[in-house]
Amino acid sequence: MIHPLLPNQLQKTQETMRMAAEFILRPISRKYDKAEHEPPVEMEQLNQAAAAQKESTVGDDSVKSMDLKGRNLWAVISLEQMCWGDVGLFLARPGTGLGNAAIMAVGNPDQKSQWGKRWASMAITEPAAGSDSKNISTTAVLDGDEWVINGEKIYVTDGDRCDCVVVWATLNKALGKTAIRSFIVEKGTPGFSVARLEKKLGIRASDTATLIFDNCRIPRENLLGGKEEVETDIDAAKKSFGGAMQTFDNTRPMVAGMAIGLGQAALDMTKALLAEEGYEDSYGTSMGQQTAIQYELEMLEAELEAARLLVYKSAWMMDNKMPNSKEASMGKAKAGRIGNKISLKCVEICSMQGFSEDHLLEKFSRDSKILDIFEGTQQIQQLIVARQVLGKSSAELK
Repeated sequence: MIHPLLPNQLQKTQETMRMAAEFILRPISRKYDKAEHEPPVEMEQLNQAAAAQKESTVGDDSVKSMDLKGRNLWAVISLEQMCWGDVGLFLARPGTGLGNAAIMAVGNPDQKSQWGKRWASMAITEPAAGSDSKNISTTAVLDGDEWVINGEKIYVTDGDRCDCVVVWATLNKALGKTAIRSFIVEKGTPGFSVARLEKKLGIRASDTATLIFDNCRIPRENLLGGKEEVETDIDAAKKSFGGAMQTFDNTRPMVAGMAIGLGQAALDMTKALLAEEGYEDSYGTSMGQQTAIQYELEMLEAELEAARLLVYKSAWMMDNKMPNSKEASMGKAKAGRIGNKISLKCVEICSMQGFSEDHLLEKFSRDSKILDIFEGTQQIQQLIVARQVLGKSSAELK
């Protein structure tokens, strides 16, 4: 879909990424849905296509005039189109982990240079700490010039295939969330192991791992952002935790863009299947002349477009250095919910064709649910928005 509000260079991005999704991802979508945990070797073609598109975009005079201020909106639009093809395969593409967004959001210049182009996953969730990050119990203790990390992380996307992991850990459990920091841990570091891979409902092309850290030693400079003060300066500690949480303001629009792409894919496929059965959608007719299916599709399209504009706004705010926590959470909540709703409704509309593995609609419905869960559940997003609207702190509104 070409959006009339987007400048020409971003419309070119849409076109290029849509072609990659259609001709590289879609043809192998079912293959890797069935071959869970098998690395999709074809994704190297996608990396080459993305590199060519980026090189072409960098040479565009209109992009040069942006002075790289539109990189987040560019990323959201790219993810939207890629996930129109296949969410799991996109997540399996080397170099696109959520840890990369964390490094670019809060890493210092040296860390961005050293780790920014490595494939980085993000390890936050634990057996006893899900959406409530302040309950993290994985510990990081400074011992000379090294951090010693101990703990277990679960549901780590790309945790097995990545080059490094951004691990959230506490410096002092007694101090709560103010002591939480994030650390870069390279794969192969002694004490760091992959315990198991999960079998999942959706996004099967992407591995989801449980990671163990057993006296895992990393260099002192691998503390993301480089701020370690806790006991001596609580205000600085709170600011540092805020920097870690800023990661979500960057990644939530990305996940929301993925949900929009999947929702659009489900709508497009539904229309194509209906057309094969002789159904004609006549927009512009009065409500009394609409069929039940036409009404459903128009309402779903309206909600999807509302989510798209909200997500684009949150990415634009991020590009322009504007606080976007409320908008990022609104967009994530709206897009995650509507992506799941659209995919399930499209399965229902298409009946057995939607339920059959002859088409990808049933796969879209399975893939959609995780987009409403990771990077913060629906309930967490609503809580964040409520705090912003009411002017309440996390201690005042739980």
